[in-house]
Amino acid sequence: MTTHPLADIATWAQRQGPRGIPSVCSAHPFVLEAAMRATLPSALPLLIEATCNQVNQEGGYTGMTPQDFRDLVDGIAERVGFPQDRLILGGDHLGPNPWKALPSEQAMQNACVMIAAYVRAGFTKLHLDCSMGCAGEPVALDDQQTADRAARLAAAAEAALPGAPAPPPVYIIGTEVPIPGGAMEEPGKLAVTTADAALATVEIHRKAFVAAGLDSALRRVIGLVVQPGVEFGNHNVIDYDPNAARALSAVLPELPGMVFEAHSTDYQTPGALAALVRDGFAILKVGPGLTFALREALYGLDQIATELFPNERPISLRATMERVLLDHPEFWQDYYKGTADQQRLLRHFSLSDRIRYAWPMSQAETSVSLLLDLLGEKPIPDSLVSQYLGRLTPQLRAGTVGPNAKVMLLTSIENALEPYIAATQ
Repeated sequence: MTTHPLADIATWAQRQGPRGIPSVCSAHPFVLEAAMRATLPSALPLLIEATCNQVNQEGGYTGMTPQDFRDLVDGIAERVGFPQDRLILGGDHLGPNPWKALPSEQAMQNACVMIAAYVRAGFTKLHLDCSMGCAGEPVALDDQQTADRAARLAAAAEAALPGAPAPPPVYIIGTEVPIPGGAMEEPGKLAVTTADAALATVEIHRKAFVAAGLDSALRRVIGLVVQPGVEFGNHNVIDYDPNAARALSAVLPELPGMVFEAHSTDYQTPGALAALVRDGFAILKVGPGLTFALREALYGLDQIATELFPNERPISLRATMERVLLDHPEFWQDYYKGTADQQRLLRHFSLSDRIRYAWPMSQAETSVSLLLDLLGEKPIPDSLVSQYLGRLTPQLRAGTVGPNAKVMLLTSIENALEPYIAATQ
């Protein structure tokens, strides 16, 4: 049986090579392609994760099952030339959240079916998150209930293992983050996870796994989700403060074989990302920050197309996306408050980037295709790149990126991921 490439991640900081790994949390094909292009020259494997709401046995909001997602990633990898043996697929927040409106037993049965489907599709990094209450329960469960349900999920995952030569999965436990999908409110000052809370979470899960006869799975728990004091909202980013997380980082030696996993690291500065990895937060989750870069680049190309071909399209991409978002208020209305004008701006420009839920809609996909087909391989004048995609101007001048729409789109996403790659190498 082969060993999982992340099995020894807790030792990476003591040897030559990568010290951590970015976790790309997106199902958008352009983001996945850009992540492969950005990671290929590095020494890192590429960790791509899907969330329970995004991908599950019922399709999730992307319409994809775990096997569908696997097929999507494999197809892009083959086209890009990214080696299969450097790909790691993960499942994020795997638990009853998609079915939390149901009674707990029914929701957990669905969650067990889901995690088994993830395992059978070749996902080998599994975040167990059963912290949310179901029908008739508190919004958040206590540590014991959370751990007991996590052990039940792990048992379902272990039962679904295909066997050799695939490596058995590694597990992440704990949840110190907003619900899948992002923060419901603008974050203020965050409370960093305490050292005692981190130790208690691990111990309660250890006992639950042992009680369930999951000693082998317990040895493959490699990470704990904690709150290092980072988050972002619609307009603001809370940057990492190493001093605030010092006590939490200091407890990591008491958790042998484990690292911390940091969620919501989107929009952190390169220095903050490097400090997070240095302090033991070896797995850096990023998702909305990458689709925000995707949206920025597409809107820039949309403006360029309007300047170059003012009469070639009946409707712009921006106007199309507004129609799609208004047709699907479930994507954003619980998250974006304020006046009609404030909500309109948030629909397109919020750092929470809930527009990412709209890109799989057929109208959106058609509009993006029309835009890229219109621009095609035609060189875009430097002056228009400067006006609407100004961040790419230095690379354009240096000749490291060509004035081509698709190339500039992918490069914009790569640029957003590069600080994560740099921080973990």
